[in-house]
Amino acid sequence: MEALLLRIVDTFFLVYMIMIFIRILGSWFPDFQDSTWFRFLAFYTDPYLSFFRSFIPPIGMFDFSPLVAFFALQLLEYLTKSLIIT
Repeated sequence: MEALLLRIVDTFFLVYMIMIFIRILGSWFPDFQDSTWFRFLAFYTDPYLSFFRSFIPPIGMFDFSPLVAFFALQLLEYLTKSLIIT
């Protein structure tokens, strides 16, 4: 049972990280932002990314908040898995 739960957590975090990654890459291409699937990604990832954007300002043209969001998501994954194991 524990192994199944760990696998589900792994899958959830992997899918969400991929969604965030695609969302970030898609923001570089304005034509994609009007597509249905891109709006779907934005709907589920923007609240999480907006949290980090609220206290990490862009430096010039570069927005480092997604990088911090990735690290925070990995930390959350680690903590969730450690709670399941114990």
